[in-house]
Amino acid sequence: MTRFITLEEAKRLPFWRRPVALLFLMALAMPIAFNTWSALLNNFVIEVADFDGSDIGLLHTVREIPGFFAIGVIAILLFMREQVLGLVSLALLGAATAVTAYFPSMGGILTITMLSSIGFHYYETVNQSLQLQWLKIEDAPRMIGWLMAAGSLATLVAYLAIMALWETLSLSYSIVYMIGGGVTVAIALTAMLAYPQFEAPTVQNKKMVLRRRYWLYYALQFMSGARRQIFVVFAGFMMVERFGFEVHEITMLYLINLVANMLFAPLMGRAVGHFGERRTLAVEYIGLILVFLAYGGVYYLGWGVVIAAALYVIDHMFFALALALKTYFQKIAEPADIAPTAAVAFTINHIAAVFLPVLLGLLWLASPAAVFFLAAGMAAVSLMLSLLIPRHPAPGHETIFQPVVPQAAE
Repeated sequence: MTRFITLEEAKRLPFWRRPVALLFLMALAMPIAFNTWSALLNNFVIEVADFDGSDIGLLHTVREIPGFFAIGVIAILLFMREQVLGLVSLALLGAATAVTAYFPSMGGILTITMLSSIGFHYYETVNQSLQLQWLKIEDAPRMIGWLMAAGSLATLVAYLAIMALWETLSLSYSIVYMIGGGVTVAIALTAMLAYPQFEAPTVQNKKMVLRRRYWLYYALQFMSGARRQIFVVFAGFMMVERFGFEVHEITMLYLINLVANMLFAPLMGRAVGHFGERRTLAVEYIGLILVFLAYGGVYYLGWGVVIAAALYVIDHMFFALALALKTYFQKIAEPADIAPTAAVAFTINHIAAVFLPVLLGLLWLASPAAVFFLAAGMAAVSLMLSLLIPRHPAPGHETIFQPVVPQAAE
């Protein structure tokens, strides 16, 4: 029988059964399926389905459609708890990943991608909400940084296995996808059975929430989604198309990213807590401007594979600072708004993601460098927006245009 306990009561449970432990277990499970899929994707679609830049753009447009409809999470929460929805979505991601290689046609790849994407985006929506509800504001930056590092550790194990065994055992795409997806399904089912249902102190709104005072958060989410597409879709595709990276080579690049992220993410969590969201986001966006301009130099100046690979790793490291967006919202939000706003934010984040990949795929055919120069422009807009975040955000003090809310006397 399902057991319901409050977060306060959960403190008396063994550590491995507490809410934070469940967040870490989910943080380990999701990247195993998602990043196994990602590590093989470019080689799989080029070798099996003969994709070009336009095709890969279409694939990622389809992949982002469920993110655009993440607002549907609000309707599902009318009859399903967030914790249950998160684990069911995690299982769907794993199951779809497991069967990916059995559908090697354009139509099959797009269909399976859509199913795995529903699992991924609904899981991520709920996971972000649970993090902000279950973690204390003062602990959130540090703990989210460690959660990111845990996800990198899980992916590191998967990538090491692919690197070590892909050629040694002559592995096939079907075997690797089946193992990666199956492990995620197994963890999700275990979490459903092993953990009670945790009750957060504040009951969440079960309707769509759009508040004018959250406008800066919405704007930053929109720009983040638009800019992220260029890294996710085209940076890795460049390494395969321009430099001929094979599966074990692209996996090695991802491996370097993971080690860097394991070291970098906890430090970034501490940096957000110490320096604040405005400064850390500004550092991220300045760094991304320089990286995207340098990507263009790979094409215009003929820079080689070493520089391109270094840029790819640096690019990935800067994205660890994106946790500052979560903590910024946690500080300005009404507690009851966290779940519905997480869904709205995911939809806003994916507005550009639905049409950008396919349009940029066409631009890629004409000029790959232009795609990266456009990304630099997007990062510049994000930089200007980030400078509007106050040093100490709070309800009523969401931007520098609002006066500081006076603190009550002790």
